[in-house]
Amino acid sequence: MAKEIRVTILDDHQTIIDGYLYRLKETSNVVVAATISFGEELEPTLKRNPTDVLLLDVNVPTSPENSNPYPILNIVPNLLQIYPELDVLVISMYTERGLVRAVMEAGASGYIVKDDQDSIRRLGSIIDSIARGEIYLSEKVRQHFLASQQAEGDRLLTKRQREVLSLCLAYPDSSTEQLAHKMTVANSTIRNLLSGAYLRLNVRNRAAAIAKARQLGLITPDSPTTPIRSHS
Repeated sequence: MAKEIRVTILDDHQTIIDGYLYRLKETSNVVVAATISFGEELEPTLKRNPTDVLLLDVNVPTSPENSNPYPILNIVPNLLQIYPELDVLVISMYTERGLVRAVMEAGASGYIVKDDQDSIRRLGSIIDSIARGEIYLSEKVRQHFLASQQAEGDRLLTKRQREVLSLCLAYPDSSTEQLAHKMTVANSTIRNLLSGAYLRLNVRNRAAAIAKARQLGLITPDSPTTPIRSHS
């Protein structure tokens, strides 16, 4: 039986929440733990309701009295530090590349554009894949990233991205928290490094990133299939 995945939804439009609830009913192992409409409700809600995947919009009011957008780019890294196993999936109407990059760098595991009907229809399975350590981007967003990387010439990994993948290769069963401890950084930094590496390598999970980085010689390559002969 598939592991139960507890989801909390933050969105300020009830019709949107109702649509998500309808889609998630189709996935038997996904259980909605809570739904909320204001940013300041998020932290107390997570304390009361254990959550595996947080589904949220980037433009929700801070509180009933404060209609300014909740600062998720500040809050997400803090939440990931408190809840290292939490996954964040953003669903937003915005497609600006800078915002998407900032959200992913804050530690999110995915970004879906609200008009991406195919992804919305598969919301339950996408949440399931994210809970298993993958990342997910709407195709429109993914193509923006690939085009950006080609233009900037930054397809290869950064030193820190190579470092974290090298650790993942050595300790394949390590959690985000354990990797953060080994690198003496915050949990959200590990999320950022891994998701950034996935995007640059055009893969969706840790195993695929390790395999591709080894294939490209960015970290310790696979052992040669033909033994190296010594010369006597």
